[in-house]
Amino acid sequence: MSTLKKFLLGFAGVAVVLALVFMTARRQIGEALFTRVAGAQVGRDNTLTLGDGLHVAICGAGSPMPDPTRAGPCVAVLAGDHYLIVDAGAGTSRNLQRMGLPPGKIDAILLTHFHSDHIDGLGEMMLNRWVGATHTEPVPVIGPEGVDQVVAGFNQAYALDSRYRLDHHGDTIAPLSGAGGRARTYALPPAAEGNEVIVLDEGDLKVTAFRVDHAPIAPAVGYRFEYKGRTAVISGDTAAADSLVQASRGADLLLHEALDPDLVGILNGIGRSKGLRIIEAITHDILDYHASPEQAAEAARDAGVGMLVLYHIVPPLPLPVLYPAFLGDAPSIFDGPILVGEDGDLISLPAGSDAIETADLP
Repeated sequence: MSTLKKFLLGFAGVAVVLALVFMTARRQIGEALFTRVAGAQVGRDNTLTLGDGLHVAICGAGSPMPDPTRAGPCVAVLAGDHYLIVDAGAGTSRNLQRMGLPPGKIDAILLTHFHSDHIDGLGEMMLNRWVGATHTEPVPVIGPEGVDQVVAGFNQAYALDSRYRLDHHGDTIAPLSGAGGRARTYALPPAAEGNEVIVLDEGDLKVTAFRVDHAPIAPAVGYRFEYKGRTAVISGDTAAADSLVQASRGADLLLHEALDPDLVGILNGIGRSKGLRIIEAITHDILDYHASPEQAAEAARDAGVGMLVLYHIVPPLPLPVLYPAFLGDAPSIFDGPILVGEDGDLISLPAGSDAIETADLP
């Protein structure tokens, strides 16, 4: 037998032995890997690692259109001991857990308006906040007129589930008094008298709601967060609006929704060519109540903000190679940094500093 044949036979024998070892040990290997990953993830709390400042984390940068990389609209705002959520799109509560931002620590949820994609994860968010820390009082859900109807509906829909969890886990884990949400409604002033109202003013943190243009949806608001000299603004859903520019004056950070009309126009053409009447109609109708990346850049420029982050991305952008087409002329309009938002993005504004720091919470 030649040397080569002996080598090949020996190699094949080793491969067979290794394959048998792997087949025998794969359960143990899987359990070891699971133990390692679970040990690193379970109980992870990134809120404990944040320095003093205003921190904005994107728990959902998507829209109603299905995007494998982005959940529904959701932004977490952390400032000192405060942990607030703006909107609760589908999948965002699970994103918070993945990002190491425990829902059980949420102080309040603020809603910008009541389109389904901004509230379809609210029930799960309230549930995970409740049992995540054995809360004995419902989470405050703060919003403009109509929020009481939304919260009451979710409370009713989850009433059976809440009782099941109490019966299963007991009062020490799921006290019924803490289930669901408690609506807290505020009223915007008449348009002729102004566009803003302070909705939270606690210690160093002030939160102001301001009217935006999402007609025919009304009320629709954005929020301005101020903490120890740092400011972040979240637009909610809006077309180009002077009220947003005014509310964003001098802000360090502007999170602005964005829809690219050229890319949506391509979807419209595809819908028309395939005879998909509903897709054709919707991709036409959504153009007039959202802002383009260029309009968001104009708002950031005119308001003099430090950084622009685009979220509520329309259409879906599953690959970064699509970002330049989505941004269009925005980088030539606003000369500051522009970020196309992704789930897990963290933007930090340290107190006592002008720095804007970005990171990822995978």
